[in-house]
Amino acid sequence: MKRLALLITSFATFNVSAAGFTWIEAAQSALLPGNNIKELHYILTFGMVGLFILLAGLVYRSKLSSVVNIVIPDKGITFRNLVEAYGQFIFDQCKLVIGEKSAPKYFGFVATIFLVILLSNLIGLIPGFLPPTEFLNTTIALGIFSFIFYNVKGCKELGVINYLKHFAGPLWYMAILIFPIEILSNLIRPVSLALRLRGNMFGDHLVLTKFSELAPAIIPIIFMVLGILVSIIQAYVFTVLSMVYISLAVSHHDHDEHAAH
Repeated sequence: MKRLALLITSFATFNVSAAGFTWIEAAQSALLPGNNIKELHYILTFGMVGLFILLAGLVYRSKLSSVVNIVIPDKGITFRNLVEAYGQFIFDQCKLVIGEKSAPKYFGFVATIFLVILLSNLIGLIPGFLPPTEFLNTTIALGIFSFIFYNVKGCKELGVINYLKHFAGPLWYMAILIFPIEILSNLIRPVSLALRLRGNMFGDHLVLTKFSELAPAIIPIIFMVLGILVSIIQAYVFTVLSMVYISLAVSHHDHDEHAAH
């Protein structure tokens, strides 16, 4: 326990001493002096997250290929068991929000977007790295990706005409008022997703940096633990809202029945 505490303290102290320093910007300054592009750090870090997920998927697939009975889990805590526990957790969330029948269709999207955002948040806790989700362009891209996904799925599931009827409401004579409001509300969704994620991650990183300057040995440990919680919660909130939007987009409503009433 003493060695673990010493390791955590040393890690936090290094994080403070490295405030304002990033590995990518240092390499960029050395290779391209006078041409520092701040956005390059977030792009490369986000690329690292994607590469890590790809490699993890390949490792899991290779381990799965050597399994005799895929139904039986490995003994103890193994990489395969961790991946499958994560998959089961996400699938359960899909069933709760989207529905048991539709959950398998959208499981891949939900599992991917949660993992991408979570790792993009957590990488900011590693000394010398900034979270890609602290950059507004990254969060807007994630919001637009979610926006395009659930709208395309809604059109495929219901057809374009029936999907557009969702925005008109159940009463035809109120459509002229409800339709523009619903369209505007739908267009605001990716912006709200982006600003919420970016604001929380930027604020968390700023708080950690400021308090680290006051007491570099103790306080960073507390705020790094809080940073982990914030990273998990924000990834979960973004994912749950995306699932809610998917559920609303693909749900079937009989507009003629509503109109009859």
